Amino acid sequence: MSANPSPTGKQPTATYDSAFLKACRREPVPHTPVWFMRQAGRSLPEYRKVREGVAMLESCMRPELVTEITLQPVRRHDVDAAIYFSDIVVPLKAIGLDLDIKPGVGPVVEQPVRTRADLARLRDLTPEDVSYVTEAVGMLTRELGATPLIGFAGAPFTLASYLVEGGPSRTYENAKAMMYGDPELWADLLDRLADITAAFLKVQIEAGASAVQLFDSWAGALAPADYRRSVMSASAKVFDAVAGYGVPRIHFGVGTGELLGLMGEAGADVVGVDWRVPLDEAARRVGPGKALQGNLDPTVLFTDKDTVEARAAEVLDAAAGLEGHVFNLGHGVMPNTDPDALTRLVEYVHTRSAR
Repeated sequence: MSANPSPTGKQPTATYDSAFLKACRREPVPHTPVWFMRQAGRSLPEYRKVREGVAMLESCMRPELVTEITLQPVRRHDVDAAIYFSDIVVPLKAIGLDLDIKPGVGPVVEQPVRTRADLARLRDLTPEDVSYVTEAVGMLTRELGATPLIGFAGAPFTLASYLVEGGPSRTYENAKAMMYGDPELWADLLDRLADITAAFLKVQIEAGASAVQLFDSWAGALAPADYRRSVMSASAKVFDAVAGYGVPRIHFGVGTGELLGLMGEAGADVVGVDWRVPLDEAARRVGPGKALQGNLDPTVLFTDKDTVEARAAEVLDAAAGLEGHVFNLGHGVMPNTDPDALTRLVEYVHTRSAR
């Protein structure tokens, strides 16, 4: 355990000197740390086994099941961090919204949010609403020891898009129509969601999460001017709300190459980069003072070992000049990925990047 004080001034935890947290803080690391988005999930046979007959949202509310699923990739792949197993709509379900995650479809909202009256359904989230999260995070941190746990939540824009559309969308026509046509209602919706999201992250941090990631999965649908005008302040509100805890804050979106600078500006310590922009170019767009996370194309894992290693080497080479780098995929692990390919990739990155 480090003798140095943590950024919060509290006694450092067992995870403080981990490669993952050091990279997030832009400090020297023994090797480039690795974790994967969706590492706990459908690519693992042991995950499919424990999830048999259990609906997705129900599985997110059972602390023992959440703990087991979160630990599975740590045991199998030797990744440098665990990601808390949940779903971005869990806090919305917890405050009483009628929604479900339908297999093969995704989150579906029974009554979409379309009017000012609908905002009344978005009440504040309390720790009591998600007591199962507090319990699961406590169980996990005891099991993980020196391995950090990453808490996470969906960003206000992505949550708003699900709520306004009523489910997944390729065009975001209803959400964008509200954003363009009724900017006051849109701003109030995102502000409400920022409060709910911040409360959800606080629960995870206070229970023991060592870092948090804000997923803005759909932000790539926005032009930079619209992101700055209509979205950025809500994400910034979330990051500001948890700044005092001193845990690294990661911001990730898909197709956000044009938004990378703004996403960093919103307050993240680490900016996640998808596979479309090389990390050296991403660093130029983000600017100094931030670590980067990414960014191997997840489909590379369907090729042979030599190709995976060659493409991973390209990522590491592009990251060579960065202040801090966390190796990850440019999006989540795909369901049909061979788990052994992930295990080999972790070992390769650790070996090749050893200082």
